[in-house]
Amino acid sequence: MKRVVIYPKDIMIITGKSERYSRYLIQRIKKHLNKEQHQVVSISEFCAYMGLKEDAIEGCIL
Repeated sequence: MKRVVIYPKDIMIITGKSERYSRYLIQRIKKHLNKEQHQVVSISEFCAYMGLKEDAIEGCIL
Protein backbone atom coordinates (compact mmCIF):
# COMPACT_ATOMS: atom_id res chain seq x y z
CA MET A 1 0.00 0.00 0.00
CA LYS A 2 1.38 3.38 -1.03
CA ARG A 3 1.31 6.43 1.18
CA VAL A 4 -0.94 9.29 0.12
CA VAL A 5 0.29 12.16 2.32
CA ILE A 6 3.56 14.05 1.82
CA TYR A 7 5.60 15.26 4.80
CA PRO A 8 8.34 17.89 5.16
CA LYS A 9 10.98 15.14 5.36
CA ASP A 10 9.89 13.86 1.94
CA ILE A 11 10.07 17.36 0.47
CA MET A 12 13.56 17.77 1.96
CA ILE A 13 14.70 14.65 0.12
CA ILE A 14 13.02 15.59 -3.17
CA THR A 15 14.09 19.25 -3.30
CA GLY A 16 17.29 19.17 -1.27
CA LYS A 17 16.03 22.15 0.73
CA SER A 18 15.81 22.64 4.50
CA GLU A 19 13.03 21.45 6.80
CA ARG A 20 11.93 25.04 7.34
CA TYR A 21 11.54 25.59 3.58
CA SER A 22 9.65 22.30 3.31
CA ARG A 23 7.16 23.33 5.99
CA TYR A 24 6.79 26.73 4.29
CA LEU A 25 6.15 25.03 0.94
CA ILE A 26 3.38 22.89 2.46
CA GLN A 27 1.77 26.06 3.85
CA ARG A 28 1.92 27.69 0.40
CA ILE A 29 0.34 24.63 -1.23
CA LYS A 30 -2.46 24.60 1.37
CA LYS A 31 -3.11 28.29 0.77
CA HIS A 32 -3.10 27.76 -3.01
CA LEU A 33 -5.60 24.90 -2.68
CA ASN A 34 -7.74 26.73 -0.09
CA LYS A 35 -7.18 24.01 2.50
CA GLU A 36 -7.57 24.51 6.22
CA GLN A 37 -4.68 24.17 8.66
CA HIS A 38 -5.69 20.69 9.86
CA GLN A 39 -5.95 19.27 6.31
CA VAL A 40 -3.04 17.40 4.74
CA VAL A 41 -1.36 17.74 1.35
CA SER A 42 -1.32 14.66 -0.86
CA ILE A 43 1.59 13.54 -2.98
CA SER A 44 -0.41 14.15 -6.15
CA GLU A 45 -1.28 17.71 -5.02
CA PHE A 46 2.40 18.38 -4.29
CA CYS A 47 3.43 17.06 -7.70
CA ALA A 48 0.80 19.13 -9.49
CA TYR A 49 1.87 22.29 -7.63
CA MET A 50 5.58 21.72 -8.30
CA GLY A 51 5.11 20.52 -11.88
CA LEU A 52 6.57 17.08 -11.23
CA LYS A 53 5.46 13.66 -12.39
CA GLU A 54 4.44 11.29 -9.62
CA ASP A 55 6.54 8.54 -11.20
CA ALA A 56 9.66 10.70 -10.89
CA ILE A 57 9.42 11.04 -7.11
CA GLU A 58 8.10 7.57 -6.34
CA GLY A 59 11.55 6.27 -5.37
CA CYS A 60 12.29 9.29 -3.16
CA ILE A 61 9.30 8.88 -0.85
CA LEU A 62 10.16 6.92 2.27
